[in-house]
Amino acid sequence: MQPLPSRIETLTVVGGGVIGLTCALAAADAGFSVRVLDAGIGQRAAWVAAGMLGSLGEGHPGEEQLLEMSASSARRWPDLVARLGDPTVMAAADSLFVAATAADAERLRTLADFVWARQPRAHDDLAPVTPADLRRLEPALTSRVHGGFRAVGEGAVDNRALLGRLRDAVVAAGGEIHDRHVEDLADLDGDQVLVAAGLGTRNLLPDIAVHAVKGEVLRLRATRWSVPPPTHVVRARMHGRSVYLVPRADGIVVGATQYEPFDEASREPEVGGVADLLTDATDLMPGLRTYELVEVGAGLRPVSPDGLPVIARVDERVLVATGHGRNGILLAPYTADRVMALLDTVSGDVTSAAGKKNSC
Repeated sequence: MQPLPSRIETLTVVGGGVIGLTCALAAADAGFSVRVLDAGIGQRAAWVAAGMLGSLGEGHPGEEQLLEMSASSARRWPDLVARLGDPTVMAAADSLFVAATAADAERLRTLADFVWARQPRAHDDLAPVTPADLRRLEPALTSRVHGGFRAVGEGAVDNRALLGRLRDAVVAAGGEIHDRHVEDLADLDGDQVLVAAGLGTRNLLPDIAVHAVKGEVLRLRATRWSVPPPTHVVRARMHGRSVYLVPRADGIVVGATQYEPFDEASREPEVGGVADLLTDATDLMPGLRTYELVEVGAGLRPVSPDGLPVIARVDERVLVATGHGRNGILLAPYTADRVMALLDTVSGDVTSAAGKKNSC
């Protein structure tokens, strides 16, 4: 990376979610005077999330570029956790992919073949497992499974703990965090401005095309009679639907539905999605019936037209990082590195963010 131009000294970040805070921390570590303007927890998609870091699990035919980007970011996560100085932010180290039926197993095999073809190193990290293997690794799973895969290194973080650790790290590095809603970028101080405001980016940069995808996430708490949470992230295909179980210190996060909402103003969970998640989760792990349902949340995630995050310069002063969809936490360290590279190019050619030429 080339030295920063001497005239760039301050960075204002609009957005206090995982993307904005990770970029702010990278900039503070690079010597910027950083200020984060946070619209509040209620605006953060990361608050309603499971924190999965599974790049191999995100491999789908037609999403080759996203797979490569996700794998690159996953390799950066150990360094970010080390930078935060708290390994307990990790909720799990590995993932299990579980199939409920023969058809589900074939679907998982198709996805694994795609990942192996695009990521040769994945042969060492993504390996088939039998039903007996699954029961040995996670005894509380139902015996009615058709096998699956184990992904070594495909873990998860505690998303809410992560937000707290990132905020603390930014402040400890000399950054400032303010509760402030931004309506006009022209009102902001700072040599450079990064807009990482999720769906709110559209209000500040109308040319950035992102739309909302809604998803429900459940939080379950173990009781004195409950079986323990899994030690792995468990990602299952249950009769054609997807469900995942992600451990927490006091229970499990269950997720997640994904659909385009009729009304983006509504952040309330829908009955059908919650019912499907509970049905599939308890079929997968029958002992969950003794857990307490302590939270039902719904989040709106910003998605770009091609499904890739928009990480680009808008002009010589303004940058944007949005459109991460379901992968916002996973892609945070990759995004921070891209933003730092873009900060280095302020005196060079400006690429249109709307054109997406600099999006990956």
